[in-house]
Formats: sequence, structure tokens, C-alpha cells
Amino acid sequence: MPAVRSNRSGSSRESGATHDGHRQPQTPTGRRRKERNEQCVSSRSFFWRDNTDTYAFRSPDKPDTVTIIANWIPGEDPAAGPNWYTFSPSARYDVYADKNGDGKPDITWRFRFKTGAPVAFLGNTQQSYTVTRVENGKSRVVGRGLLTPPDNIGPRSTPNYHALAMAQIHQLDDGATVFAGQRDDPFFGDVGAVFDLVAIRYGTGANGGGKDFLAGYAVHSIALQIPLSQLDNGGNHVVGVWSATDRPVVTTKLAKWRGRAFLQKKGVWKQVSRLGEPLINELLIPTQLKDKWNGTTPDKDKQFAQYYRAPILAKLLNQLYGAFGPFKETDRQDLVSILLTGLQTPKLNYTGPTMADEIRLNLSIAPTAPVGQGNRLGVLGGDLAGYPNGRRLEDDVIDISERAVGGVLIGHSLPLGDGVDANDVPFSTSFPYEADPFSGYADTKGKDYPTHG
Repeated sequence: MPAVRSNRSGSSRESGATHDGHRQPQTPTGRRRKERNEQCVSSRSFFWRDNTDTYAFRSPDKPDTVTIIANWIPGEDPAAGPNWYTFSPSARYDVYADKNGDGKPDITWRFRFKTGAPVAFLGNTQQSYTVTRVENGKSRVVGRGLLTPPDNIGPRSTPNYHALAMAQIHQLDDGATVFAGQRDDPFFGDVGAVFDLVAIRYGTGANGGGKDFLAGYAVHSIALQIPLSQLDNGGNHVVGVWSATDRPVVTTKLAKWRGRAFLQKKGVWKQVSRLGEPLINELLIPTQLKDKWNGTTPDKDKQFAQYYRAPILAKLLNQLYGAFGPFKETDRQDLVSILLTGLQTPKLNYTGPTMADEIRLNLSIAPTAPVGQGNRLGVLGGDLAGYPNGRRLEDDVIDISERAVGGVLIGHSLPLGDGVDANDVPFSTSFPYEADPFSGYADTKGKDYPTHG
């Protein structure tokens, strides 16, 4: 269990400094969540580069398509003006699809954003973006000059926000549909308890009683709805999905030419964040390796397999909840199967022997319910269209993960959980499915004071 930060990408830095040397803003507990990497502040906007969650599922209302949602910028407080949240113009945001199980992308959708003039109060901006598709070593622009909606400030600054946001659903030239912009954070969980040594507030956590620390916060989302035929490999029908963020790195060295010295600059892109399966970096990867993990591509994840086979969380469960144990602490091939190769037994989403952190989705399994109405326990609840087969918005990955580490696949069926079973607001039944973000004016986290004379 990480002891330094509770951010969803699990950076190991204690100082609060980013890769770019900027200090991170001090944020509320709900914002300092799991799976978060680098945060960078400019004088005008928050340019954060941190993956929070990745989702992949067959679209229930359009089952011949696959929806991939990748979220960034954790803990967006709707009232956090005047520097409103935006994607970083200096970063590349990538969504990857692996069709043959080698841990390498066969298709990449690459997003670059530009920030224009404010469209509303102070710094609230609408961004434009370009989408480039990379496949078979060739890249082509499939969307250019597309717009995000501004952040949801309130009814005076951004009236009729739902219509404003839905007007920014665009069609790409490769047949996909895209949305990019602020959404309600769909992740739900009692992260305050989880990071207090996996505390359980009530019973085993299976009967409610938890606190959703992410309620009321927002993220920035990239949502793609892709024709299923573009992702199906025609064999085992399993596709692996993940997202990542790259930042530019410029190196300078002293060089000589014809006896004269000069500074030579070389620019490259460096991966600083990634997200496939949920809860990996914060619950399995040791603190001192979190930055290394964030910069590693999935095809090289075998080097981290020891932390799946001997998860520190299982040891903590034995120390804290020994009466419910014993929980197996070593030789956890069941976790390797669930999280690194896919499940062979039952025949669900196995992609081969290559160990890679990806969301694995079996495209031959049809949706079982509208978005938000599937069994929250996914496969453990008998719903094969749910996690760990892909990941839907409603899948309760904290409960599922705790039960998996507890040994549900190897005969230990203790119903562990965090007591939070659903998102604080309903999801939409149509693309991009995530709920509208709360407005700053209607901020649900502030304290109301009575009127007085």
C-alpha cells in the first residue's frame, strides 16, 4: 500500500514537484486520489497530465461499436476558479488498442489540444484539438479543429450546459465518434478508507456504510465510440486497451563543428503516465517503482510480475483482518491471470503469455444491460459483460479487486468491499455516457450558511 500519496497513478515523489519542476497545488482530500501522476500549474490554467481511469465496453445502445473512455486531471473541483481545468497543450494524450496480445499498440488515437481565448468568465476556455490515428506505422489526421465544451461554471456563465456539452460530439474520418471535455468523475469509492490501510467502516464492506470521497468532483474525458469491426481480430475476439500521456523532453549538449562550439538541442517524447487495469500502481507496485512503472510500456510489464504474485495487500489483509483469513500472500498466479494475461479458465479474455497491463475486452460477449444497470460485480456477479472483461462505468472495481486479492478465484469467497456501490449521480444511456459535471455555482461540497438580517 503506498504510503506517500493517494493519487490514482501513484507517483512516488513526496516533494510535490512535477517532472517540469513546478510545485503541485495543495488540494482537498477528494482531489488527492489514487492513480495520479504529475500536476503542472501555469499562471492561467491547470495543465495536468495524470491518467485517472480507462474504460472499455461494447456500447449497449450501439452494440456494433466499442466505447473507450480515458480520463485525466483528477479531482477537478467545479468551483476552482479562476484558473479552470484544461487539457495540456504541451502534452500528447494517447488511447491504445492491442489486437494481438503482444502488449504493443496496433492502433493509436493521439490527441493534441490548443487553448484559445476565454469564452466565459475569466479563464474558462474552450479548447480545440486534433486527432491523429496511427496504424501499421502510418499516421493520418482523422479530426482537426474539433472543440471541447468549456468547464461547467454555473447557469450564468454556461447556461444549458448539457446541450452545450453534447454539441461537441464529433465524427472522425475513420468512422469513430469522439467527445473530449469535462465530465463528472465516474469512479466511486471510499478512497479515504482504502488508503488508511484498507480500512472497512462497516462489517466486511459488502453492505454499504462507506463514503464516496469522489462525489462532486470532475475529470477531463476523452471518449471514443469505435466500430467493433475495427478492433475485432477475427480470432479470439479480445482487444487490449490502455491510455497514456507523453510530455516533451528537450536535451541540450555542447557540440563542435569546424572548430566552433554550439549548443545542440534534441526533442523527444517521454511517457509520464499510463492507465490500463484500475488500482495497479497504488495497490501492487512499490512506492519506489511507481515513476518507473508509469514510464513503462505494457509489453515490458513482466518485470513487475513479482508484485502481482506476492501482493502487499494480501499481507495487509492478514495483518488487519486475520479472523477472516488466511489470505494467500505468495504464488498468486490467479492475479497474474486476471490482471496481466487475461483469464483462460473460464475462457473469458486470455490474450496469450505476454504479461501486459491492459483492459482486456472480449468483443464476442454482448452487452447485458444499459449503461449503469449492469451487475456492479461484473464477472463475479455472473455478468460476463463486466469487469474484468473490459470495464464498464458501473463496475465496482474496488470491491472486485479486494475480493480478487482476498482469493475469490482460489476458493476464498469473503465478500470484501468499501461500502460504496455506485456513482453519486446516474450515468447517461447515450454517448459519452458519463454524467454532466456539477457546476461551480451548485458545488455540492460547500457548506450552506443560513440567511440572517
